[in-house]
Amino acid sequence: MADKNPFPGENNTGHIWDDNLRELTNPAPRWWMIGFWASLIWWIAYGVIYPMWPALPGGQGFTKGVTGWTQMNEYKEGVAEVEAVRAEFESKLAGMSAADILQNEELSQYTVASAKVLFGDNCAACHGRSGQGGPGFPVLVDDDWLYGGTIENIEQTIVGGRKGVMTAHGKILTAEEVDELGNAIVKGEPTSTPLFLQKGCIACHGMDGKGMALLGSANLTDSITRFLPDGNQTLLDSVKYTIVHGVNDVTDPATREAVMPAFGDRLTKDEIKKLAVYVHKFGGGQ
Repeated sequence: MADKNPFPGENNTGHIWDDNLRELTNPAPRWWMIGFWASLIWWIAYGVIYPMWPALPGGQGFTKGVTGWTQMNEYKEGVAEVEAVRAEFESKLAGMSAADILQNEELSQYTVASAKVLFGDNCAACHGRSGQGGPGFPVLVDDDWLYGGTIENIEQTIVGGRKGVMTAHGKILTAEEVDELGNAIVKGEPTSTPLFLQKGCIACHGMDGKGMALLGSANLTDSITRFLPDGNQTLLDSVKYTIVHGVNDVTDPATREAVMPAFGDRLTKDEIKKLAVYVHKFGGGQ
């Protein structure tokens, strides 16, 4: 920095580096000053209009602002607006059955739209966001229903839940018999082996092997399987595992677990109707 200013008459501070680098004292541009003062005025105005200062002396809380605006109040007002729009539809739904709602196109559309969040909160964790099913959980978009796919069946399932039982046959069948039954089921021809009748499979799956909705027993003649193979398992391996260890059989610690919880004590009647319609509208309802 030079001891003497080599640039007399120039608006600089007298701080000179490397012979000619100096610090000027020119005023800031007018547009910048206008913006600066405008922002300062806006800051003061904002503090007067809206809540701003987080804590007042003496622990008296934040400044409220002359308007008394809060984010929570704005949220409540928004909810009230939505509820006002929904009130007309909700009042109609309260006096209708799920089957009646399906017959009314306008109410069906409203129900599907309003039940999306309900499904996401209560059902999507197991059945997927679009009803595509998850590992070990049923698909809701096809026409395969263990307990029937009518709107009444679906509503009953939601209310009371489901927990079917298949006996573990590992102690009463030989390895060869398990293999024979498994291959017949994989082919979709369970009745092709005499074992299907001899070992009592017909008691739950019916004489034709197509299952019984009353018991929630699976249709063994289609290509739809309740439990997908794990890891390197083949479909045959998975079917044989189910035959050996059963489903929800308390006598076999390796049994398959398949439980649908009851929602009758968690959701209102109207919410259950909405969910039933929503699931039926996936396209797989009967």
